[in-house]
Order: sequence, then structure tokens, then C-alpha cells
Amino acid sequence: MNAKKWDKISTLTLYTIAGIIVMILATLLIYILVQGLPHVSWHFLTTPAKAFQSGGGISIQLFNSFYLLILSMLISVPLALGAGIWLSEYAPNNWLTSVIRTAIEILSSLPSIVVGLFGFLVFVVQCHLGFSILSGALALTIFNLPLLTRNIEDALRSVDAAQREAGLALGLSRWETVVHVVIPAALPGILTGIILCAGRVFGEAAALIFTAGQSAPPLDFTNWNPFKITSPLNPMRPAETLAVHIWKINAEGIMPDAEAVSAGSSAVLVLAVLIFNIIARWVGNHIYRKMTAK
Repeated sequence: MNAKKWDKISTLTLYTIAGIIVMILATLLIYILVQGLPHVSWHFLTTPAKAFQSGGGISIQLFNSFYLLILSMLISVPLALGAGIWLSEYAPNNWLTSVIRTAIEILSSLPSIVVGLFGFLVFVVQCHLGFSILSGALALTIFNLPLLTRNIEDALRSVDAAQREAGLALGLSRWETVVHVVIPAALPGILTGIILCAGRVFGEAAALIFTAGQSAPPLDFTNWNPFKITSPLNPMRPAETLAVHIWKINAEGIMPDAEAVSAGSSAVLVLAVLIFNIIARWVGNHIYRKMTAK
């Protein structure tokens, strides 16, 4: 068999594998949406959950999920960006850097339940933060930071060395070259890593059960004082997220319409992740065009 036939067979095999993966993902997505969308309504999205009663919604859980996502990304993205820049542009090639990279690889594969237990012992108990949004955000930072750092480092390393040399040749300092040349060129890869980590945060449950808590106290959306316990912006209050809510109602069955609430919540969770990804990519592409004049 000649090389052309092998090339056709290999290409067909790769397309078949890709098609199977896409079909599996599409089937799962369609199933979740078909099962859940009939239960989603404006009342469902804007009404608090009701224990032991039917007709409740997910308004507080949905808000908690977005709030925790924003807070955790505000903490983890600057840290990961700084670590990725140091590893890619400044770290010497020695045993210490090798140990750091190995530690990042190991930490990025930790199960979320282990991170949750660590967050419970350190943030909830030792730091006396209690079950709170802040404890959950810090736990998710530890959960996402290794993977996000590795993604950012890989994105920066993928930039051609000639672009760095061009920046230095134009009289830019090393730091100016990183800021004005390397980061704009690596922005699509950096954005992809941030989006992947944000999706993990939004759908995470195990780590938050032990840190953010399993309760959603009533919130007063007219009170934006972050020091009040009923304020939505209070980072020290317990917060049941949408993913934890799905797990809880399926595990405890405390609602007569638990199946409908679970299906609707799952559909909202999937749609929220999709919408967030689309918006983030649009914003990232817009920033990329502005920074690179493309």
C-alpha cells in the first residue's frame, strides 16, 4: 500500500474519531437541554429555592455561582499570569525551576475533593473564615492556579523567539517586550486557558461543599453593603452555588419537584457556561485586535 492510501486512511480515521467525540458531546448537550429547558422560566430564574415545597427557583444559587466565579478569577488570574510570565521569560533553567514545574504538574491533577478538604482545614478552620464565599474562592484558586499557570506558560512559550528579538532590537526593555509584544501575541492561548478554568469554577461542586457551604441564606438585593450578612456582596456569608444545589437536591430529595428542579438547574448551568465562553471569546478577540492592530 502506497503512501497516498495510508494518508487517506489516516485522515479518515482522524475525522472519524473527531466526529465520534463531537457526536458524544452533542448528544449529552442536547439531552441535558431537552430534559431541562421545559422547566426553565423567568419565575424559575428569579425565585429563591424552597425546601420541602414545590415551585422554587434558583435565583440565589445562580447569583452565588457568578459571584464566586468572578471573585475566584480576580484572585487566580493575576497570580497565574505572574507565575506564567516568570516561568516562561525569567526563570533560570536549573533544578529549582524543574521542581516548581513538577509541583505544578502534580497539583493540577489533584482531585477537587482533596482541594476541598484542604480548603476546609486551612481556610474554614485555621483561618477562621468559616463557610463563606471567600473560603470557596480561595479553595478554587488553589484548584485552578496550577492548570492556569501551565496554560499561560505554554501560551507565552508558543510565541516565536523572533518577536522577542524584534522587540529588543527596537530598544524595548525585556519587561516592555513581554508586555507589548509577547502577551498580545499569546493572548488567544491565555484567554483559552482562562475560559477553561472559569468553566471548571462555575461547574465545581466537591471543593465548594466543604468551603462555601451547602446553604443559601435569604438575600436582600436592595442592600449592597458588603458588611451586612443579607447583602449579596458579602464575601463572608455561606453560599450554595448552582452545582452544589444540583448535588444537594439529588442527594437529599428535600423537594417534591426535585427532578424538575435538577433538570432545569442543569440546563441553566450548561447554558451559562456556553454563554460565558462565547462572551469571553468575543471580548478576548476584541482586545487582541486592539492590542495587535489586526
